[in-house]
Amino acid sequence: DSIQHILNLTVNPTKYAEESITACDSYTWNGETYTESGDYVYTTTAANGCDSIVTLHLTINQTQYAEKSVTACDSYEWNGENYTESGDYVYTTTATNGCDSIVTLHLTINQTQYAEVSVVACDSYTWNGQTYTQSGDYIYTTTAANGCDSIVTLHLTINQTQYAEVTATACDSYTWNGETYTQSGEYTYTTVAANGCDSI
Repeated sequence: DSIQHILNLTVNPTKYAEESITACDSYTWNGETYTESGDYVYTTTAANGCDSIVTLHLTINQTQYAEKSVTACDSYEWNGENYTESGDYVYTTTATNGCDSIVTLHLTINQTQYAEVSVVACDSYTWNGQTYTQSGDYIYTTTAANGCDSIVTLHLTINQTQYAEVTATACDSYTWNGETYTQSGEYTYTTVAANGCDSI
């Protein structure tokens, strides 16, 4: 007699798969974290008992960072926000590669400087190259050491010199304000009026 052996054979195929991923900075896949673009292979056992081989086509794009330094007077508007204090401010948007674009603003805010000066003068007053003959408030703007405006307000009071005339007729001599005159003529005497200016 001959013995016949029958082989019941089932051949299961290895399973292959591919996956394409684009990520920012890093990507975690099957317990591994990847920070560089490349092709990565993961092998496990499929339900049929054979290998299941998955290839990951990974593209890693980087978050973009930038810094900007600005010095401004009083306030600075940046990306729709108005800032009035010095400091570091961060703005995040989306870059062309689909990842974050993070810009840090190093902001220095200098203040406009204000000052006031009160002056009383007689007839006129010259201030920063301008001569004023009337009382009032006058403003002079220049640049301060910090690069911002320096605004000075002059509160000016102009008092007028006072003039008066006296006509006198006398015999032989005439004494006026401590002086004795023996000849006809015009003589001037100057003193200080109540407003602090000359009285002539």
